[in-house]
Amino acid sequence: MKKILILFFTVSLMMISAPRESTDSRENIINHLDINYSYNIAESLTKFKTNEKLGFRTAGSSAEHAAGDMLYEEFKKLGLKNVRKDEFTVDAWEFKNAELTYTDKKNKKQRLTLNSYAANFATNGTEVYDLVYLNKGTRDDYENADVKGKIVMVDINQREDWWINYPAMQAKLKGAKAVIAVNNGGYAEISDDALNVQDMCGPDDTPALGMSKADGDKLKALMNKNRTVKIELNVDSQVKRDQKAYNIVGEIPGKDPDSLIILSSHYDGYFEAFQDNATAVALTMGIAKSIIDSGYQPEKTIIVIAHAAEEWGTVDTRYDWSVGAYNQVFKVRPDWAAKSFAMLNFEQPGSEHVKTQEIRTVYEYKTFIESIADRIKPSVSGVYEGGIKVTTPPRTWADDFSYSIAGIPTIRNDYVGAQFMKSTYHTNYDTKATYNEKAFTYNHQLYAQIVYELDQKAVMPMDFTTRFNEFKATLDMDLLAKTGNEGKKLLTDIEEVIKTSENLNRLLADINNKHEQAIKSNNTAEIKKYETKADTVNKQLLALYKYCQDSFIKLTWEDDSIFPHEHAQNNINALNEAVALLEKGDIDTAVNDHLSLIDNNWYALSFDKETYEYFTNQVLKQDKERLNWGAGRIMGHEDLYDIIFSLQQKQKSGEKNVKNEIEALKKILASQEALMKNTVITENKQLLEVKKYLNKIK
Repeated sequence: MKKILILFFTVSLMMISAPRESTDSRENIINHLDINYSYNIAESLTKFKTNEKLGFRTAGSSAEHAAGDMLYEEFKKLGLKNVRKDEFTVDAWEFKNAELTYTDKKNKKQRLTLNSYAANFATNGTEVYDLVYLNKGTRDDYENADVKGKIVMVDINQREDWWINYPAMQAKLKGAKAVIAVNNGGYAEISDDALNVQDMCGPDDTPALGMSKADGDKLKALMNKNRTVKIELNVDSQVKRDQKAYNIVGEIPGKDPDSLIILSSHYDGYFEAFQDNATAVALTMGIAKSIIDSGYQPEKTIIVIAHAAEEWGTVDTRYDWSVGAYNQVFKVRPDWAAKSFAMLNFEQPGSEHVKTQEIRTVYEYKTFIESIADRIKPSVSGVYEGGIKVTTPPRTWADDFSYSIAGIPTIRNDYVGAQFMKSTYHTNYDTKATYNEKAFTYNHQLYAQIVYELDQKAVMPMDFTTRFNEFKATLDMDLLAKTGNEGKKLLTDIEEVIKTSENLNRLLADINNKHEQAIKSNNTAEIKKYETKADTVNKQLLALYKYCQDSFIKLTWEDDSIFPHEHAQNNINALNEAVALLEKGDIDTAVNDHLSLIDNNWYALSFDKETYEYFTNQVLKQDKERLNWGAGRIMGHEDLYDIIFSLQQKQKSGEKNVKNEIEALKKILASQEALMKNTVITENKQLLEVKKYLNKIK
């Protein structure tokens, strides 16, 4: 019986993915791809800059505006219709210059070029400062240090340790004028001469500059016994709140104006930003151009959008990136969510990040993309030789996350785990020298075919079993058992939802299959019948998908997507481990390997309480409007600062009695166990609603 069901399910998936037309249109689109056109678009975007030496076309800046104007005209030239500039409010950043001058051991003046972060720092011409080096700029590093009015130089690894906002705030609270962060691994590993920048995630009055490792080493070698040296700074970095930015939008009209496929990128960037993200803008335009030039009439309306303000766009919020996309889909065009078949977003497609082409999508499209992978694999040799791998769910690091939580299924070429991220991402080495023509061609061909496959579907090829199988897999059964009957009910409900979702798969396959057969037989009445049916079902699918996104996508304090129960579950496991270790006398492991994992407490290990509380409250007590796509996604926070600090002090002094800390942690553990049970109760109610949604789709 099980074999029969597996066979039936496999056949259903084949039906979902079967093409509706001949392959002539697909091949014609591929044959009309003009990679040189796309490359030239990407290269042209790198010319727009606010800093003549480094580049930078940042949110609301003159360079971003000029780049947007160019794209507006190019959209019209390539034949897109209804081309427009969708305006939204953004905090603008204009970075023109950052130079440091010092006197070397031969008494000669040496000038260094620095980058800035998104904060206000404008000198009156050249100003003289003391530069003092304080290791990583942590709480302990400031002990006995006088930094008032000085520039603090710190080493930073933003992959392994923390983002720039923490040492920048620590410096401000100690009275420093600004920080200069010297890259020390994690990013910009391509060269010791590389500069690196990330989004600020902090207020605009904590100025921060970036310096290469090579230049940092030069200055450290000149410092006196107090680790200080005289420098001159000439900086112009200005942030202005509540300015204007523009998402550039055009369309290829389809037979159905109310069914959309969105091709997305962003055109702002750090440094020249050739890969991130000029190549992505170019790819979306290249695919659109090939569709138009081929003469293919899409079934659905294809939207091409280049977002502004992806890298940064809101002052003083943890969620300060993907601002253009968030505004577009939540404020400018919220109506897109109820009629979008898919949004395809692109990041850095002109580089072969890894040997496997990784496609990151929502849970519900994973089965579909896997089912067509062999058919759509480009025949470009010498690139992505590991084939195609499909992963889920969307990550917060790109614009597709905002669209996905708005209720639009998303697909993106993945890049986060690639060597490019460690070496070249957000550096002055992100230039056209990184260009890989084979990878660029491959990505054009691959995603043009995905667009075609989606366009040929009458009903959305969604599979909800993927989400709920993953939901089930993330449950800690031992902890779930402690919730009693609620835990048992949760497991029963999940199984019922998965079973009903399998029935839905068969229904969707049947609609697509019969619609395809009606087209092949030219049966107008049947075509109309199944298109009408598909229209109703698609609306129901999108409503269910949006409910699932609202209910089951939460975020960790490190911005990773989790199911709601994982928040308390992760905290409980970390607390249990920490208590057990403390009872054995192992303070170091308890604090550094376990308590540090709980909510925002990693930063309690290294920074003053005021710094820690500032960025914790930035999430918990922030105006919802400034939380952007992160609003309502955090499940809570356990403040362990005093416990962690006490344990650290006892470890330093050799104090062995940690009974008070253990008791305090056990109370927090009890509160997390109560939260776990309440979360399971809520999830049970939500699964009941999911079953209602599923049962309505017939």
